[in-house]
Amino acid sequence: MPAGPIPTRPPFVLLHGGRHGGWCWKHVASALRQQGHVVYTPTLTGLGERAHLLSPAIGLDTHVQDLVSVFEFEDIQDAVLVAHSYGGMVASGAMERIADRVRRIVFFDAHLPRTGESHCDMVGPVRAAKHVAMAQEGGEGWYIPTSDASWYGVTDPQDAAWVNSHTTAQPLKTYQDPVGNTDRAWNHPGMFIECVPSTLEPHALERVRKQHADDPEFQYRVLHATHDAMVTAPEAVTKLLLEAVDIV
Repeated sequence: MPAGPIPTRPPFVLLHGGRHGGWCWKHVASALRQQGHVVYTPTLTGLGERAHLLSPAIGLDTHVQDLVSVFEFEDIQDAVLVAHSYGGMVASGAMERIADRVRRIVFFDAHLPRTGESHCDMVGPVRAAKHVAMAQEGGEGWYIPTSDASWYGVTDPQDAAWVNSHTTAQPLKTYQDPVGNTDRAWNHPGMFIECVPSTLEPHALERVRKQHADDPEFQYRVLHATHDAMVTAPEAVTKLLLEAVDIV
């Protein structure tokens, strides 16, 4: 008898966090492709290799549209969407328009905002004020300059040099803009990965745990690795992302 059709592996869309770019997923993307998955690693406007587009007009809505456009123009279906850090703000806003194309959503040490919250709300007033101060001191009042790789938990000299040579400035507006409706992000099958120690606010983590405590389609995982675990522990991250493919 002829062999049946080869099962199609769902694609991955890996979304970076603030001041990063698609480059940060290099090792994880390679590992996922070796497992037979198509992998997209988009870079948001004004960051990474698109840093030449940096402008004060770039806001959260710009980045939400970036992600939506990737799904639409690449005709992505049945995807595992992975959002890291600030990328959770973007993915949460985009889910209102792309949820039907997403098999699972993974918040990888990422912000999961309620409707109308901003990144500043998520990190709390102290860090929000620090971002404003950084913009005023070294970003012409409208962008946040880069930080050393150690801020993201990257201490290996070679990895740190790589991260420091690739991180770029972040428009302050993207952190201050409120996100739109996020109901679909909160109610979609998926996974939350908390890196320990996490850079996220404790109350933000607790409400995710509480919301999904009895949800069989949403798993909460703890990864003992740095915030930039896709750089420092790519094997462990890849393993969790493959697990997310088949959450039941």
